[in-house]
Amino acid sequence: MEELSHHYKAQAIAAHDGSVTLESDGLRTIETAPPREFGGPGNLWSPETMLAGAVASCFILTFRAVARASSLPWVKLICKAEGHLQRSEGALRFTEFILLVKLTVPRGTIHEKAARLLEKAEHGCLISNSLRSTMRLEPEVIEMPA
Repeated sequence: MEELSHHYKAQAIAAHDGSVTLESDGLRTIETAPPREFGGPGNLWSPETMLAGAVASCFILTFRAVARASSLPWVKLICKAEGHLQRSEGALRFTEFILLVKLTVPRGTIHEKAARLLEKAEHGCLISNSLRSTMRLEPEVIEMPA
């Protein structure tokens, strides 16, 4: 890892109507729009869905590092992040993210160790640590069939 502090840049471009183009040097351009709940088309990534995706992706990338450092073998990890947007303290904000996590491990893996490392990843995720929202981890560890 490079020395801290890191800087990340993105640019959003839009006309009066229509989608918003999101760009960053060296990355594929994506189109975003409001979610259906805010009058958007519902067929493009919205800032709200991108935030949930950032939480889920960061959780998995953090778990990869934690599992590697702890020599935990694993096969597959699915993380569904569900953000709850509510009015709180006079403003709309995400008050909670629920992480529905399913980790598949090889036969003979110690489930308690895997569950402990999932919790460690949840506490170490820099995206969720940067949010005021509560994070609730609901992990499931399953073994591969014989």
